[in-house]
Amino acid sequence: QVQLVESGGGLVQAGGSLRLSCAASGRTFSSGAMGWFRQPPGKERECVAAISRSGLITYYADSVKGRFTISRDNAKNTLYLQMDSLKPEDTAAYYCAIATARRSLTTNLGEYDYWGQGTQVTVSS
Repeated sequence: QVQLVESGGGLVQAGGSLRLSCAASGRTFSSGAMGWFRQPPGKERECVAAISRSGLITYYADSVKGRFTISRDNAKNTLYLQMDSLKPEDTAAYYCAIATARRSLTTNLGEYDYWGQGTQVTVSS
């Protein structure tokens, strides 16, 4: 069993930065690939960034590439998402998730078996 708790969301002006954290409990944190997802109101949840179990391989959606950075600290059981140059279209609920059966990263929501409760990010223009 893994429990994930996101933090770091909030209200920021366009061009600003936020750093999301995802604290995990449970001994399987370091055994799985992880990802950050977002869901704007009325839209489907999408993967914005993913990272392999080792942390060496990362993926970014085209919409955030060059602005967001995903990282993980397996010793601290924590996943991060550094978000820079934020835009109003980044406004969404952000979720972290873990795919405990995966070593390599995946963007497939169906392969993620534990999810956090979400943290709201609002970017004003």
